[in-house]
Amino acid sequence: MARKIPLLDLMWLMAETQASPIHVCGLMLFEKPKGRPGIVREIVDSYRAEAPTAPFDCVPDLGSTHAPQWRPAPYYNARYHVQHIALPTGARYADLLHLVGDLHETMLDRDRPLFRIWLIDQVPGRRFALFVKMHHAIIDGVSATERINASLRTNRRQGVPKPLFAVDVPVRKPRPPKALVKRMLGLSGTAASQYLALMGTVRKGLWSWMGGEPKGSVPFAAHRGPMNQPVLNARSVATLSLPLADMRRVGKHFGATLNDVAMTVIDAGLHGYLAEQGEPFAHRLVAMCPVSLRERDDGSSGTKVSAVFVKLGLPNAGPLERLGQVVESMGAAKQEVGRMSKETALGYAAGLMGMAGLTAVTYVDRVAPPSANLVISNIPGWERPLYLHGAPLVGAYPVSAIAVGVGLNATVISSNDRMDFGFVANGASLRNLPSLAEHVGAAWRELAAATPRP
Repeated sequence: MARKIPLLDLMWLMAETQASPIHVCGLMLFEKPKGRPGIVREIVDSYRAEAPTAPFDCVPDLGSTHAPQWRPAPYYNARYHVQHIALPTGARYADLLHLVGDLHETMLDRDRPLFRIWLIDQVPGRRFALFVKMHHAIIDGVSATERINASLRTNRRQGVPKPLFAVDVPVRKPRPPKALVKRMLGLSGTAASQYLALMGTVRKGLWSWMGGEPKGSVPFAAHRGPMNQPVLNARSVATLSLPLADMRRVGKHFGATLNDVAMTVIDAGLHGYLAEQGEPFAHRLVAMCPVSLRERDDGSSGTKVSAVFVKLGLPNAGPLERLGQVVESMGAAKQEVGRMSKETALGYAAGLMGMAGLTAVTYVDRVAPPSANLVISNIPGWERPLYLHGAPLVGAYPVSAIAVGVGLNATVISSNDRMDFGFVANGASLRNLPSLAEHVGAAWRELAAATPRP
């Protein structure tokens, strides 16, 4: 049965171009159990035997004679959607990252269900990888993580659970009629709130452009850097894992969140990387940070996310000074979006996407300040070991979409005892991205060393 495409999901479809495909991806590494050389083929065969469920069984219909809608896919080819490939003998981890970058570059075929999975064998270190690619219009990062969690096991028992495109997830119960009526009566007020929020954003952006220092969330106030060069159809990918317990200890000592600590080391690492590339950045970086609006029991499909824009640390700040600056900026930005209703925040996000897309198609983005320099996203993960057909998960790295005019995305996820970082960038302007991961790792060690031990 056809169903209407919600506004924010439609924006993801409308904003997509060949150079800027908008999909949510993830790279998962598993350690092969000894004595089971055929484990990858067993997983592939099991996955291909499963039929996709909503929203992985639909295609978008943007026809001009009716409202945009999702309709059932006319056919499903399991061999196309679940691929089995292997790295060549003697391959390095860098070769896996190059392959992931190549797979990330291309748009998903809109005549087929909007997902693909690759099982990659012969990864160095007796490992195999699972790379999944899903359109942002059908799923957001939080929902994707919930499905991944449901497609894995918490023990080493053999047997392949249903893949994420076929797992059963709880669907949120419909709103009671009274609550629905109340919401309908408030729609006009919500529209006005969305308009006022967007106009306030525009005013703050102009003030910042003219040299002011507005507080809170301030898009379109970043200074242009290599991250803001026109996005071409090339991707660079890197990964990093840091000790979760130590990051929590540092945050707790300074009254900062885990996310504040992650943003601080990404900020410092990016400044170091740019300096190494011969393009030092003399200004505070501005990060766009998605904020999930999905409630705990909400298993529905689609995206439910807004965003805040955060000024990070001063270019030459020390590790502790930088952390304090990030905490202050992030707190002010979250407080601002926290005053919005959920509907206003969703509309605010859709409006900002529309503004960013408009500046791109009119080439205003070539002269106007970028909305941000990079995207930093934090996805809730899991607190226990996970396994696939008896193989332990040893790394889970988000490889997200690149926003219009913002050619760098850093997404982190807490995974058992690790904080896993996934970096993806416009490969035409940000090359050798593993060097960025190394700089972020060095920034973490510097921050940890500056934190007193209990």
